[in-house]
Amino acid sequence: MPVTQADIDLAHRLADAAGAVIRPYFRREFGLEIKDDRSPVTLADREAETAMRRLLDAERSGDGVIGEEHGEKLGVTNRKWVLDPIDGTRSFTVGRAIFGTLIALVEDGWPVLGIIDQPIQRERWVGVAGRPTTFNGVPVRTRACAALEGAIVATTSPHLFDEGDVQPFLALVAAVSGGKPRQGPVYGGDCYNYGLLASGHLDIVCESGLQLYDFAALVPIVEGAGGRMCDWNGEPLTAASEGHVLAIGDPARMDEVLEAMHGVLGHEGHDHEGHDGHDH
Repeated sequence: MPVTQADIDLAHRLADAAGAVIRPYFRREFGLEIKDDRSPVTLADREAETAMRRLLDAERSGDGVIGEEHGEKLGVTNRKWVLDPIDGTRSFTVGRAIFGTLIALVEDGWPVLGIIDQPIQRERWVGVAGRPTTFNGVPVRTRACAALEGAIVATTSPHLFDEGDVQPFLALVAAVSGGKPRQGPVYGGDCYNYGLLASGHLDIVCESGLQLYDFAALVPIVEGAGGRMCDWNGEPLTAASEGHVLAIGDPARMDEVLEAMHGVLGHEGHDHEGHDGHDH
């Protein structure tokens, strides 16, 4: 079924609820713990997701829910709400306001609604399949990129990549920098980079090892702003995708990005086993 205004309104209220929990913890005592996968988690992460789940239990009890902190709740519909209360917990814990709350609605495995909410700066990107992406209520567009050389690439950190994924990323960096090391990538940012790309400030975001809750919300936001989201083979991102994520602001550069990463256009593919999510 198409995304309704009631769905959008609910997603906004989910973001509001998470932000109300997160703000009092920012740059204060937040109860840091390290999870089994070595990624950080705080009271803000857990309590923000609990607040969002409470709303969903009250208003969409038949829908499934997947959250980074509290796992999956099966539903009876073809819809799942996918939640990452703080995407970028490392940034949150060091007082950098470039983390975000991610909220997605996934229908039959396809992301159809997404929110990136930065609760400290009160910045919110909203993407809905078939509609223009908005930033604080105003439509935004990705920017044109005339050539791959000179494009601005962002990633959270290649240190989070599996070893075999570092070389394709570095090949992309080499292609955009044109041999000029001072024009290297932008590091840090997690989900915030995708909002900046949607608003026309970045050209490419490249990540590895993401989980569904890391990328589902980003797809409608980037694509509703005129960009393209895909895996490292150029395939669309769905609930079945295995965690290699590209966001390309100008779709005209997509083949060049893939060629740079794989060496030869039409590469057989970038096959990997599944990954553990990092602290997105």
